[in-house]
Amino acid sequence: MKKYLIIGNGVAGTTAAENIRANDATGEIIIVSDEDIPFYYRVRLPDYLGGGVAESELIAKKEAWYDEQKISLRLNTRITAAKPVLKHVLTADGLDLAYDRLLLANGSHPFIPPITGSGMKGVFVLHTIHDVRQISQAAEKMSSVVIIGGGLLGLEAANALHKLGKSITVVEFFPRLLPRQLDNEGAARLQHFFEKMNFAFRLGATAREIAGGDGVKQVILEDGDVLEAEMVLISAGVRPNLELAKTLGLKTDKGVIVNQYMQTSQPDIYAAGDVIEFERRTYGIWPAAMEQGKIAGINISGGKVPYAGTILSNILKVAGIDLASAGEIDAENRYMSKIRASEDMYKKVVIDNGRVIGCIMLGDRKNFNRINKAINTGENILEELDSLLNG
Repeated sequence: MKKYLIIGNGVAGTTAAENIRANDATGEIIIVSDEDIPFYYRVRLPDYLGGGVAESELIAKKEAWYDEQKISLRLNTRITAAKPVLKHVLTADGLDLAYDRLLLANGSHPFIPPITGSGMKGVFVLHTIHDVRQISQAAEKMSSVVIIGGGLLGLEAANALHKLGKSITVVEFFPRLLPRQLDNEGAARLQHFFEKMNFAFRLGATAREIAGGDGVKQVILEDGDVLEAEMVLISAGVRPNLELAKTLGLKTDKGVIVNQYMQTSQPDIYAAGDVIEFERRTYGIWPAAMEQGKIAGINISGGKVPYAGTILSNILKVAGIDLASAGEIDAENRYMSKIRASEDMYKKVVIDNGRVIGCIMLGDRKNFNRINKAINTGENILEELDSLLNG
């Protein structure tokens, strides 16, 4: 009977565990997590912050599921040391866990830019349910918030805090919002929508200092401008958690380097999710982590399924606006494109050599799945495009 040890109880680790159990009905599966609740929908944390869902509604796999799958879940458990030659890891509370196959799915941590005062009371990140609990408690006494980062999570957090009655200013290094999902035209429309809700924006700007002494009072920008604030939320992306991988002697660069079978530089150790680097790329998105977890789970339990990478795509609502994007958004206008736009809608399909390679759908994402399928498969849908965009 094989012993499978999974470090991390997010979407990659949990999906891997499901697929291990499907392949190996008798193997021992242990999942170790440093959090205090079972697998939950991390992507819904902004909804929880804004009061849209209860904490119990975030939980994706209740404890009964782990029992049914014969998976041992160890919460509030942190790995502090490893003995890769002996195939053992040690926990902070003294447990010695043996394994035959090890999966690292221990995710990422928020990147904190070099801003003076970033460790001050009143400065937060939004990455775990623990973070939301802290932000919610602090926000009860504060009315003005500066969000550093105008990406997806930053805007969703901004909208959640706006729902709680807070005054919001977003500071973004790039000259447009959602630089990974929107081109200039789409971002301008989204910004206009937020501005109608009294959000303020400082684009192409960098925070130099968070000032206030015993608590946040101001954010000082590189150009010397001063923003008044009682709370700061930093949303500047994530970085893979590499400490354990390095302890295990694995090859790392930006992330833990894996091959197409999700194996690390040690064949009995696999990795999946935010922690990995595949073909010089990290992902940091839920769909990629799920796909990688599935493939890692199959392969760690005897399969041989290759991973070919994940085309970036997002389907979500940003402050109630439908948004979907996939593939090459072509913000630099290097390719041909078809565009449909109105006051409350913007659609763009990017074309290269007769093939759809990307799209943006803001305000109306009808037919996105059909277009996204073509992006992933290379299917020629040029004759359908007009009807798909007008539909």
